[in-house]
Amino acid sequence: MPQDSQDSPNSPQDSYLVGLIGEGIGPSLSPALHEREADRQGLRYLYRRLDIGELGIRAENVGELLRAARTVGFDGLNVTHPCKQLVIEHLDELSPQAAALGAVNTVVFEGGRAVGHNTDVTGFAASFARGLPEARMERVVQLGAGGAGAAVAHAVLTLGAGRVVLVDALPERAADLAASLNRHFGEGRAVPAGPDTLAAQLAEADGIVHATPTGMAAHPGLPFPAELLHPALWVAEVVYRPLDTELVRTARALGCAVLDGGGMAVFQAVDAFRLFTGREPDAPRMLTHLAELAATEDALRAATSTPGTD
Repeated sequence: MPQDSQDSPNSPQDSYLVGLIGEGIGPSLSPALHEREADRQGLRYLYRRLDIGELGIRAENVGELLRAARTVGFDGLNVTHPCKQLVIEHLDELSPQAAALGAVNTVVFEGGRAVGHNTDVTGFAASFARGLPEARMERVVQLGAGGAGAAVAHAVLTLGAGRVVLVDALPERAADLAASLNRHFGEGRAVPAGPDTLAAQLAEADGIVHATPTGMAAHPGLPFPAELLHPALWVAEVVYRPLDTELVRTARALGCAVLDGGGMAVFQAVDAFRLFTGREPDAPRMLTHLAELAATEDALRAATSTPGTD
């Protein structure tokens, strides 16, 4: 067992029970990603999926699942759609990041208290800083203002973007997120725009962040016409299953600087693992693990697909 896993009065424990609360989470790679890193650190670490759909629990009743998890000895939980906001009222405390965002994706049970954090923001920020370190950010367009979009927009402004233009199929959602961001970062830092203005917005933008489900295995395709891309535009993707979405492939072929969604998936898990265990995860190793897991998944999908149906 590694030296840092030896028991001592001041060392973290070496056995953990954590989980993921959400709906439709069967395909999530988070359990394998966490458990692989824990195994490398010599920890006993069980990561369970708690799918509210399979359990017959309404999202509004997420508090019952949270209390049950705490009662049976879970050390912490990740939280995803549709519970990131609904879980807040059942927590004892929020980190500043989670409070500012109004959404929680990580809950740590410590000292009899349930403390909510948001590692989506820090995860995207770390991935962007690593993958697009020289990117100009005077004017950034973001497509998607939902749950993931809110976290990513916070990260982009935290990284120093001059202005973020929010485009969403639901104009009121973009307007609400822009108002929230401006209260936190200052007036005029975020502006909503309609989908019909996307071509004009991208023509003047330094880069685009894509934060909608389009491109996922269940929602293939491009989120907007390929002709709106140009080589001077950087492209940051949030979707990570598959890593090479059609947007990533198309933008890369056109000469755009591209960031796939794998980095955000890994770095949010890195931060959550640290919160759960008090130990420092190996981020490069976890990036390798994600690439291996994604490659295995792609191979299985290709092997089971029927010719002519893709």
